[in-house]
Amino acid sequence: MRLSGIGIRGTCLMLAFSVAPIVIVAESTPAIARSEIRLQLADLLFADERYWEALTTYESAKDGAKPEQLLRASGGLLRSLLQVAEFSRAYQEAEFLNSLGSDNSELRSLYAEALWAFGLFAEAEQIYDEILAVNPANASARHGIGRSLAARGQMEEGVTQLHAAISGEERAEYYHTLGTVLRRMHRYDEAADALEAYVNHLPQVRRTEKSDWARSEIRFLRSFGDRVPLQRHPDQLGKVHTIPFRLQRDKVIVRGRVNGGDLMDLVVDTGAEQMVMSKPSAQRVGIRPITNTLSAGVGRVGLRGLELGRVDTLEVGTLHVSNVPTIIKNPPLSGLPDTRSENSFSPLALGLSTIIDYKNHHIILADVLPDEQFDIEMPMRFHRLAMVRGIINSEHPKSFIVDTGGEVISISLSAANSLGITPVRHIPLRVYGTSGWDPDAFLLPGVNLMFDRVQYDNFSVVVLNLHRPSALLGFQVGGIIGHKF
Repeated sequence: MRLSGIGIRGTCLMLAFSVAPIVIVAESTPAIARSEIRLQLADLLFADERYWEALTTYESAKDGAKPEQLLRASGGLLRSLLQVAEFSRAYQEAEFLNSLGSDNSELRSLYAEALWAFGLFAEAEQIYDEILAVNPANASARHGIGRSLAARGQMEEGVTQLHAAISGEERAEYYHTLGTVLRRMHRYDEAADALEAYVNHLPQVRRTEKSDWARSEIRFLRSFGDRVPLQRHPDQLGKVHTIPFRLQRDKVIVRGRVNGGDLMDLVVDTGAEQMVMSKPSAQRVGIRPITNTLSAGVGRVGLRGLELGRVDTLEVGTLHVSNVPTIIKNPPLSGLPDTRSENSFSPLALGLSTIIDYKNHHIILADVLPDEQFDIEMPMRFHRLAMVRGIINSEHPKSFIVDTGGEVISISLSAANSLGITPVRHIPLRVYGTSGWDPDAFLLPGVNLMFDRVQYDNFSVVVLNLHRPSALLGFQVGGIIGHKF
């Protein structure tokens, strides 16, 4: 397996008056007028960040709407669905919106945004390119292209496009994307500035979790001060590191030191955004929490707050890295198997490209990997996590997370629901992840999978509820490929 590390309260009164006409005169108001009233109400609800109410109101506004109103209703519904991370419904609505045949660049860009959120990155990029060919100043398309360039490893070019988008229109999400990319580039001060701008451009309706978590991230980035994030000694740059590992309980495990302490087991986990340590391990090696962060994984808990700290030194074989961002699993989860390994790191999170040689049981880490010939190579995108494209049953393209901390190939519950397969019998599974046990997990046989030229026919896959991780990542995760891939 070869992975490239690409290194308003005032609104409430207005709403009270707006609702009455819908209820009182609905029977006598012409359909077009009813649609207009509902559209105005939905717009107010959206501005008040009441997205669930907004989307049902936009949906009802479609009834009897004239063509222009139908475009507004569908566009508003799509925006609302994206806000609440209902990516499957958003994709369906996006296809409906696209079928209306509008050449409005903002609606076309919204369509592309829904494609991206559904994990159809290449299709989204094509739409963004088409928009920019006609209207180079379109800020939304600039943002989309900038995000895509960064995901393909062209981060400087991506930052340039994101700045161009912000110059055209200062929207909160543009700043958030910029902050995320700058963090990956280890430019923490600039990333914090971008996130502060993100918070300042959020609707000032009410204090939300979005702004709270962003402020927490800003505190963490600022805490580095003059420290260089993920710093390596100059003589380490350009060096190729070959490190032995062992397979234990289907985990790739290396030995390493944290903060100069005793050797410990570390799982090589590309399914994690950053290094992870248990609370006891962190206390033992002197890692102190700096702030809190939001985490999501497989399991019943879904989204949960965890502590975020900093490892002063990490040594794995000949690799030495300083100032490593680290999640501390506090509060810990209970009721999970004692045999699981608690501590992990991702070479990709360190900005390193990686080869995992299962035959010879060693991993190779480098800024640029040695040239080698491989039987199969697949393009990989890196948007917070590493992803490759897979196709389910010959007609459902999905984005799969490359997770060496996982074991088997799984697909998301939403992906399984879209297949229209009715299993002969339901086969529940006991599966746990970083957020506990997944009560929705089951085995689905008879699935065909294709990853480039790698094909699995009549294959049994594990079905997992990946809604919460998808919501946190900002796109629909189609599945996960573990190290047995």
